[in-house]
Amino acid sequence: MLLNNNIWVGTSGEGAVSMLPAMANRHGLISGATGTGKTVTLQVLAEGFSSLGVPVFMADVKGDLAGFSKPGEMNKKIEERLQTCAVPEFAFRSFPVTFWDVYGEKGHPIRTTVSEMGPLLLSRMLGLNETQTGVLHIIFRIADDENMLLLDLKDVKAMLAYVGENAARYTLDYGNVAKSTVGAIQRAIAIVEDQGGDVFFGEPALNINDWFAQDDEGKGMVNILAAEKLFRKPAMYSTFLLWLLGELFEVLPEQGDKELPRMVFFFDEAHLLFDDCSKTLLEHIEQVIRLIRSKGVGVYFVTQNPVDVPSSVLSQLAGRVQHALRAFTPAELKIVRAVAQTFRENPKFDTEKCLTELKTGEALLSFLQEDGSPSVVQRATILPPQSSIGPVSDALRTTFMETDLIGTKYDQAVDRQSAYEILAAQFQAAGAQETQVLSPVPTDMGQMEAPQPVYQPMTFRVYNPETGKYEEKAMGNMQLPVLQTQPLPQNAVTRSDAYRYNLPAQQDAVVLPAKEEKKKKQPAKKRSEMTQAEQLFDSFTKSISSSAGREVGRSLSRTLLGILGLKKK
Repeated sequence: MLLNNNIWVGTSGEGAVSMLPAMANRHGLISGATGTGKTVTLQVLAEGFSSLGVPVFMADVKGDLAGFSKPGEMNKKIEERLQTCAVPEFAFRSFPVTFWDVYGEKGHPIRTTVSEMGPLLLSRMLGLNETQTGVLHIIFRIADDENMLLLDLKDVKAMLAYVGENAARYTLDYGNVAKSTVGAIQRAIAIVEDQGGDVFFGEPALNINDWFAQDDEGKGMVNILAAEKLFRKPAMYSTFLLWLLGELFEVLPEQGDKELPRMVFFFDEAHLLFDDCSKTLLEHIEQVIRLIRSKGVGVYFVTQNPVDVPSSVLSQLAGRVQHALRAFTPAELKIVRAVAQTFRENPKFDTEKCLTELKTGEALLSFLQEDGSPSVVQRATILPPQSSIGPVSDALRTTFMETDLIGTKYDQAVDRQSAYEILAAQFQAAGAQETQVLSPVPTDMGQMEAPQPVYQPMTFRVYNPETGKYEEKAMGNMQLPVLQTQPLPQNAVTRSDAYRYNLPAQQDAVVLPAKEEKKKKQPAKKRSEMTQAEQLFDSFTKSISSSAGREVGRSLSRTLLGILGLKKK
């Protein structure tokens, strides 16, 4: 709702608390525990920007933001809120809405190409480590140098296979590409495809300029991304929104500070963006947030706790809407104290104590003033939205999709020639050439006769309980060819055995050299089978422990036995 061309957000004990549109591109933060009113605050801010003619983009992770498309209805809670906020005139109204959906189910499809997303964001979506990300960068560079477009995931898989097979060619110029790393990236891509992530890679790609639209009354378009399904894959959700934000930064020209921002981008569940965020990606986010202000875009992060946002990014957020925080442990109380210290203190109340006492629909508000300084924090009640709160029916959603300005522009996917098609054509050409070299076509085709295989019925043995015997039964009409080969000579092995012996497999039979049979060791005689002389000789020999003594013992035993006339046989 507007008040003197400013966005009226809430009412405190000192009066209305508004946001200056000229300061909206300084970004902001909407935070608070679940159930404290963040979604309503987001809706009130978005309605204010749309009323000023500023287009808005937001992700609907719960399905309750579609109510922008129809007017709200009076109830007891809204009536009490209007009285608390002292709103003199209030009218329910709808706002122009365009529904989008990555999967094309609850909105127009949003697609992008792999090249536009880039290796950094794609590696985050795939969950790659530093080494795998480096290989993905190499893949992108090779594709660019060899004029191969990367439009969808099958192009990436084709390039990975191609570079992996020809890694030696690219090692000196681009760096080492290990096949194990290529395999790991291929597995990551397969997981993303199984989760439906391949649907938003392709063409026609989204044209960001389609977001910048107004209706006949001059209200800015509210672009809503249906993200209930996408939100189940947190890495995809956060990476995709970051790509959209990056597209705004790349496409829009410099604007500087104007009376109105060019667009406002609400990033709901912002903590997902920073979960497991690498240093390189965090630097990229900081750069976009810092520089996109000059493009006239305001970014507002929505999350449960301010500490979910890194301090380097949090310091760039000027507008603050802080709903209640829950604190039951010493660690949580420490967070509340830290959050309270980020506001410009109001001597009329204790900010730290107030953070845990705020009711649903109340918040601490602080926005930039005309001179660029933050205002003193105010405890205020948030205004109710003019549009409906909650989801809409599928029939109404479909009606809006059929009658909006987008029409059928993105409905039909297009698959033009890219890396996959180029590499597939090269592979087929190489295969045909190799076949021609290995098997030249004879000049006289008429004299050639194709070999005719001999067939025999396929049978199997079945037990017949009546006769108590096994009988052979034919296997229907199924027949298998039987190769006619020469009888195998002695000591020959079949083709399957050749693989085991690492021998050439082109022959139908391979003759192995006959192996010399080892002489079998004769078993020792049992003592009962020995003669008297043999038993005496054996006992005397075993009594000698050392090898040297054993030889001496054997000589002595032979001499003694010879004297006694007992010769060893």
